[in-house]
Amino acid sequence: MIDDVYEMYRNHLTGDEEDILIIIYGVLDGFKTEDLVKLFQDLNYEEKFEMTVLYLYEKLRLKMAEEGIGHIGYGDDQGNNILH
Repeated sequence: MIDDVYEMYRNHLTGDEEDILIIIYGVLDGFKTEDLVKLFQDLNYEEKFEMTVLYLYEKLRLKMAEEGIGHIGYGDDQGNNILH
């Protein structure tokens, strides 16, 4: 599926994560639950594992950002800085 999506949009990709998300949302927008289940079932073990790892990574990253973990906070800061 990724190869097909890449071929369709290769001349429109800029390497920007937002572009990638827009394309992915557009591709999956019309999918029903059954379509997503079939897509997942068709993956081999390694692909399922990688997909699950990336999903959990992103959810944990968002939770940490939501909770402010990794941010430096001083009373007189003008903005938020993230530790890397």
